[in-house]
Amino acid sequence: MKIKKGDQVLVTTGNDKSSTPRKVTGVVDGGRKLVVQGVNVVQKHVKRGHPKSPQGGRLAVEMPIDASNAVYYCDSCGKGGRLGYRYTDEGAKERFCKKCGTSAGAVSPAKAKYAKS
Repeated sequence: MKIKKGDQVLVTTGNDKSSTPRKVTGVVDGGRKLVVQGVNVVQKHVKRGHPKSPQGGRLAVEMPIDASNAVYYCDSCGKGGRLGYRYTDEGAKERFCKKCGTSAGAVSPAKAKYAKS
């Protein structure tokens, strides 16, 4: 999957469907699932003596959602869209928004064999 930790996404389906972008706090299962801030929050019951809650009780935990239920949010075009990969003129691989064509960050450093002469 092309979405990484720290990206902004729009949740398109489910109980937490929203038009406001949210931050991805983790990528699980090789990119098939995403942990999104404030989405799919469940109550986890913990016993007494747990390091996060020594007295026991209920903790609010964000659970992963399927990556197909979220779409990348591009800041420059202000909409949700897909990501693609391309090579820059120097030969570095980068992610880009397929709607507006702006870069979403480098993936790998420049390699001479991919440089455009």
